[in-house]
Amino acid sequence: MKKILFIILLLSTTEAFSQSFYRFRFEEPWSFSASAGMTQYYGELYSFWKYNEGIQPDWNANIAAHYTFGTNLRARMDFSYIKMSGQDPPSDPRAYRTPRNLHFRAQNWEATAMVEYYLNPVKVPNIHRSLLNPYIFAGLGMSTNNPTAELDDEWVDLRPLQLENNPYNRYIITFPMGLGLKYKMNVYMDLFLEGNYRFTLTDYMDDISAYNISEFYLDLVDDYVTGNNPDRLRLAVRNPHFLDDNGLPDVDKILRNNGRIRRGSGLTHRYDGYMTINFGVEIYLSPDIWDNFFFRNRVYEKAFRFW
Repeated sequence: MKKILFIILLLSTTEAFSQSFYRFRFEEPWSFSASAGMTQYYGELYSFWKYNEGIQPDWNANIAAHYTFGTNLRARMDFSYIKMSGQDPPSDPRAYRTPRNLHFRAQNWEATAMVEYYLNPVKVPNIHRSLLNPYIFAGLGMSTNNPTAELDDEWVDLRPLQLENNPYNRYIITFPMGLGLKYKMNVYMDLFLEGNYRFTLTDYMDDISAYNISEFYLDLVDDYVTGNNPDRLRLAVRNPHFLDDNGLPDVDKILRNNGRIRRGSGLTHRYDGYMTINFGVEIYLSPDIWDNFFFRNRVYEKAFRFW
């Protein structure tokens, strides 16, 4: 009888060990991640590459779904909320942008599809994932584009006003690319740090493109004088040298100057862009994740723990 009980106990223990290890033998292609971090805009109001601009960070939050389809390759779908902003003061004096006194901010939603390439194989059982795994990625995305500026203590949507008489789209194409590093916390979870720069095909994420207002200043003045849409001139010209004592546009000075009031960089080949630097967590969707990660079986936890 004792031998029978011993055999039963041995078999049950072996089975428990086998089941505990068996769940780690399979590849788990699906995972989900969440992250947050810093956003830095690049455009007419910020030029880190050319001048000593310092940092003007905002923030963003991101969720993503990942799917492993190759030895070192994964597909990824992202959805992000991104805040960005820029302003002239303070800027590098060499840029001579401070007198413009322009600013903007935006709150955009972005969806992207990307492919990630990892230095170490990712099409492996969860237990065999590398402790550290650098990766690069690139893809295609779409973002909303609705810059705003403050006027009379209210934030005004700039896109409908067409300050430069040049309409631009509410939605823009983005080209995300960057690099990251993942750290394996346990069988089910990775921590990661990632830098992602988005190239775009628009120069109007900040509502600024033209070098000055000389080509459209008469339309702005007409809207201001007639009262048809006075906010257009007030938002386009904020240089104190062209404002009266009440802080309103000095129409006579603007007319005498023929609209040679600086607005942008005048570089038609340079588009706006933005970068995010995020820290996040990624969860791999193992079939037994709920039992063994969130509600782990405490009976076998000490005997069959692999991390």
